[in-house]
Amino acid sequence: MTQGPVPQISLTDGVFVLEGDLLIGTIESLNLRQGLAQTIDLSRVAQFDTAGAWAVVTLERRLQDAGLSPRIIGASPLQTDLLATLRQNMPTKDGAGVMRMTLADRLDQLGRKTVSAFRTALAIIGFLGQTVATIAGLLLHPARIRWTAIVHHMQQVGLNAVPIVALMAFLIGVVLAFQGAAQLRQFGAEVFVVDLIAISILRELGILLTAIIVAGRSGSAFTAAIGSMKMREEIDAMRTLGLDPIEVLVAPRVIALILMLPVLGIIANFAGLLGGAIMSWIELGVSPGVFQSRLVGNTGVWHFGVGLIKAPFFALIIGIVGCFEGMQVGGDAESLGRLTSTSVVLSIFLVITADAMFSIFFAIVGV
Repeated sequence: MTQGPVPQISLTDGVFVLEGDLLIGTIESLNLRQGLAQTIDLSRVAQFDTAGAWAVVTLERRLQDAGLSPRIIGASPLQTDLLATLRQNMPTKDGAGVMRMTLADRLDQLGRKTVSAFRTALAIIGFLGQTVATIAGLLLHPARIRWTAIVHHMQQVGLNAVPIVALMAFLIGVVLAFQGAAQLRQFGAEVFVVDLIAISILRELGILLTAIIVAGRSGSAFTAAIGSMKMREEIDAMRTLGLDPIEVLVAPRVIALILMLPVLGIIANFAGLLGGAIMSWIELGVSPGVFQSRLVGNTGVWHFGVGLIKAPFFALIIGIVGCFEGMQVGGDAESLGRLTSTSVVLSIFLVITADAMFSIFFAIVGV
């Protein structure tokens, strides 16, 4: 492309006069920082592209920042349209458009978030009811139960999670014994470290940390798998074929999780007690025989039972939230990643909240 006259800018009687070709290859010669004026004259501009429009808009903004109200004259209709389009798409300056939030704005934002959270809670409760009704229907008609899918998900959420759950619980037992020993040694009550480990792991930490790991591992997998199917419109295809996505996708996952989380909790309890026993032996000299007798004699069966009672409820929370968020995925990958993260965070929050409510309940009934 041949270039015409080199563009020039001059300031005459309060008017910026631009002339020549305002093109990407020629605008470098323009000095847009000279003086101030109320008018920008483009009547002598021969050729004009996006780079030239950028130079004009940049000059216009500089004059506006100086407190002036510049106007552009002599522009053709096409040049005017190009300038208008560029103004709309030019980035704002740092800090421009950022308004300080007033108290009313913050209250409005809080109210909107509260309403959104309330609507999400209602949607999850509705999804829970739909899932429970579907599972009840499957129990009344066992021939419709998809055993292959249930066994597959039991392996995914249960068997494959055993190593990480056992290792986590073992290390928690080691930490409890080590920290407990440091404190109880001051009072000569080292033997009570057995009670500390047993009650903490059997009643609270074993099943709670197992549920947190499962929420991060399996809950996110549920959301990702169902969300990917939602993106590829496979769930719509299921409905077209007369298949219920809740029965085909959600129920097997929830059932598998309800069956396997108590098993994982038991494994975590044994691994935690083993880690605590080994560290007690090393750090305090509490032999395995003394540890076992103290554990059996001073730890009631209800401490073990409380953890197992919580397990199916935690599993239901993780399964419902993971599948629900997967069903909310839209047609883009951004929503899949965002809702997968939301699934993990919400599952862990609800599991901890449920654990706190169980603790209050068992304290009230004296268990």
